[in-house]
Amino acid sequence: MRDDFAWLLDMKIAACDAMEFIEGVCWEEFRDNRMLQHASCMTLEIIGEASRQVSDEFKSRHPEIPWRQIVTLRHRIAHEYFRLDLQIIWGILTRELEPLVKLLDPLIPPDDSTVV
Repeated sequence: MRDDFAWLLDMKIAACDAMEFIEGVCWEEFRDNRMLQHASCMTLEIIGEASRQVSDEFKSRHPEIPWRQIVTLRHRIAHEYFRLDLQIIWGILTRELEPLVKLLDPLIPPDDSTVV
């Protein structure tokens, strides 16, 4: 069974992947590149699914993270993919992920294997 920290790490890794995918990409390139859209949406789904798995106790201790909105986005991508507004997705990718990573960073303990 995974713990909250593993789910938080998944969220951070997926957010960093998404930011890497769109690095140097403008809106027009994103709009016209279906592969980039699908890859980016997959990372958002991963963030949402991992967020959904974090315990309610942990979530209640960290209301600064928009847990409900993150999970809602995951559901929208997974179940209403045919109605996604790419401009909203683009806004999330370009404005919301970096602040999310900054919120997650202090919550994720360092990897014990790197401690000497």
